[in-house]
Amino acid sequence: MTPPYLPPPVRPPSPQPPAAVSYIALGDSYTKGEAIPTEDSFPYQLAALLGKDYGLQKPLVIAQTGWTSDELIYQINASGYITVKYEIVTLLIGVNDQYRGISKDEYRKNFIHLVNQALDHASGRPKRVFVISIPDYGVTPFANGQGARIGAEIDQFNAINKEESDKAGVNYINITPISKQAATDQTLTANDGLHPSAKMYTEWVKLLAPRVVEQIKVP
Repeated sequence: MTPPYLPPPVRPPSPQPPAAVSYIALGDSYTKGEAIPTEDSFPYQLAALLGKDYGLQKPLVIAQTGWTSDELIYQINASGYITVKYEIVTLLIGVNDQYRGISKDEYRKNFIHLVNQALDHASGRPKRVFVISIPDYGVTPFANGQGARIGAEIDQFNAINKEESDKAGVNYINITPISKQAATDQTLTANDGLHPSAKMYTEWVKLLAPRVVEQIKVP
């Protein structure tokens, strides 16, 4: 008996990998990931989290410990990447301005310049730029009894970068409340007694990643 004819099975197309999404991270020690392995810094954790499903590439990081806002401007200009365009840009800068006693007016001027540089990297798309607030290191052992003063000054610098971010229409990610949790949770601070641990950066990424995904999905 001849079996009935059965059409060949329909095989679903192989899933296509997501398009590559380029990423540049601008900042200082908090972007570089001082005192922890590079892969534990927030830019690398973000790329690892969003790489497979959303195509976010490992970041180009222009950041070093100790850089102030004007030093970051200089390094971006000197890097050779100033005209290169990226899909995602993060910017976190200001703690060393506060630490070195640079005036708030000078910081504001430099921060506006950096936001404009970030916008240029993002091809003028403000929603592809993510400003991250300055952590409050006043709660760490490094503060050595100066926590109240440091925290108040960090709040003032953050008020500036929040105001200017809002004016520019870029995303603002307020991680400062998370950083203050290090006052009662030592695991949120790296072994140097100052910088965030990988665990703290993971908490930052939990705030940042959903906002980045929203923008990656927008053509």
